[in-house]
Amino acid sequence: MTQARDASTQLENNQTDQWSNFSPRSISTIIITQDEEVRTGKAICSCQAFSDEIIVVDGGSKDSTVQRAQELGCKVFINPWPGYAKQRRFGIDQAQHDWVFMIDSDEVVSEELAQSIAAWKHTQTLKADAFSVDRIGDFLGKWLTSRADYQIRLFNKTIFQVTDVLVHESIDSGENPVIQLEGVLWHYGFRSISDHVVRFNKYTDLEAQKDYLVGKRFSLARLLFKPPARFVQVYIVHQLYSKGLAGLSVALLKVYYDLLKEIKLYELGWTSGREH
Repeated sequence: MTQARDASTQLENNQTDQWSNFSPRSISTIIITQDEEVRTGKAICSCQAFSDEIIVVDGGSKDSTVQRAQELGCKVFINPWPGYAKQRRFGIDQAQHDWVFMIDSDEVVSEELAQSIAAWKHTQTLKADAFSVDRIGDFLGKWLTSRADYQIRLFNKTIFQVTDVLVHESIDSGENPVIQLEGVLWHYGFRSISDHVVRFNKYTDLEAQKDYLVGKRFSLARLLFKPPARFVQVYIVHQLYSKGLAGLSVALLKVYYDLLKEIKLYELGWTSGREH
């Protein structure tokens, strides 16, 4: 009986020693901006509860984005736009802490997500070097809740880095475990249909260039079959039919995106052939 009590006491002492050696984690939040004075302020405020520092990397805004970030206590760095991945990497290089949380200027951390991150800072139970969040976007006044986008946004910069690609950069976690945090990252991405078309044109340029650089070439089969498959995936599988005209519009725009990217991939090959 005495041995059992001694063993129990030893276990409690070991657990106490583990907690006494545990220091709350510190987080550097990184936001890249460009002429987003209104949205940037909301993004910053949603991160203040759990951030030990907030770093804003601005590509050269002509509005009051920089001043707004400074007023909210952020560390602001001006870095002429080098591309999405390189801009994020520049921001990470400025971070004082090993743990980094990335957010875009048109995103807002929900109260539940902020609480999840704040709680994680003081616990030993969630053991991973990368954490994902549930990112939900808006379109024509509707939140596309059935089409959640899971992305790694909280990670240890000494272990992981942003992929060096032209567009749609991410954190390559490989085979390492990734834990999803409770809460939502709200993406206020909709401004207007015209804005979507302009951005799609820019993104498909970059996507096509990225694919061409790694040896991917135009495919007639992809041009014919991928767009309708995308429509079925987005509209039916992701249940955007439940969002009325907003959901139908998103599905059709996704089809347009795939068509545009594939045709631009063909154009790159055609142009290269003419030059030679």
